[in-house]
Amino acid sequence: MTVFVTGAAGFIGYHMCEALLARGDSVIGIDNLNDYYDVALKKARLARLQQHGEFKFVLADICDGDALNRAVGKARDVRAVLHLAAQAGVRYSLINPSAYVNTNIVGQLNILEMCRRLPNLAHAVYASSSSVYGGSSVLPFTESDSVNSPVSLYAASKKADELMGHVYAHLYGIPMTGLRFFTVYGPWGRPDMAAYIFARAIFSGEPIKIFNNGDMRRDFTYVDDVVRGVLAVLDAPPSSAGGSAPHRLYNMGNNRSEPLLRYVELLEKAIGRRAEKELAPMQPGDVKETYADIKAIRRDHGFEPKTSIDEGIPRFIAWYREYHGV
Repeated sequence: MTVFVTGAAGFIGYHMCEALLARGDSVIGIDNLNDYYDVALKKARLARLQQHGEFKFVLADICDGDALNRAVGKARDVRAVLHLAAQAGVRYSLINPSAYVNTNIVGQLNILEMCRRLPNLAHAVYASSSSVYGGSSVLPFTESDSVNSPVSLYAASKKADELMGHVYAHLYGIPMTGLRFFTVYGPWGRPDMAAYIFARAIFSGEPIKIFNNGDMRRDFTYVDDVVRGVLAVLDAPPSSAGGSAPHRLYNMGNNRSEPLLRYVELLEKAIGRRAEKELAPMQPGDVKETYADIKAIRRDHGFEPKTSIDEGIPRFIAWYREYHGV
């Protein structure tokens, strides 16, 4: 089938395109290649995708509805949309809030409008985030928890995406699924994420900042597990049984909350150097702990993460060494 993927040159988007192409799907990938982080990394991912004959890349911004329509063009056979483009990052939302409204809310609206005009669309899957749970102390996070108290504009924009997705599923009968990703890491990862930031600093002999004085935990989820889960979800659109809108939300995490300092220890071990740690207070918009309850996605889609951080961190560092030549 033909799959339309936004954020194709991004971290998860790149891995999803590779997986879709490997199983025989055709992919139309869109990305604006913005400079939120190193454009060279995005272009390196893209160059690998462009080696596939069934991959078509379109340079465009999801904030531009006309550009989206041109990107789809005459590809009326698009059967699935995988919307992964977003303005990511909690801390950056304090600096440039308008980027989150433009990309995550206006962009989401443009994707939804595009979806309702695709005559053969079977399913649209979009990225949400564990950030929607805010600073909740009730763990693990479950999909039935209240998500009405976000602590960052990024989280609020993702909650808005979920509400908009539900509305379009209800009004137009578009099968839609939102996935709340939990701290995804792995090869070809984002330079603004902890694994990359810490690795770069340790290799360079620079200090790393450990927020909340090290008292933090995260549900770190390896990208290969995410890829398998997204494929399973993409292939099984929700129904409107019982009169409900064909819209579902799922947590996608490792189902294990790990201490941040243990994560750092594994990075040190894989790199072979000790990190110089600078303890710092909690940052605005950040949360102390995340932990995904995955019973729903396990029940409905057989999702079962297989990769512990003990396995995943060495794989990430092996890629980092090769890519950066260190």
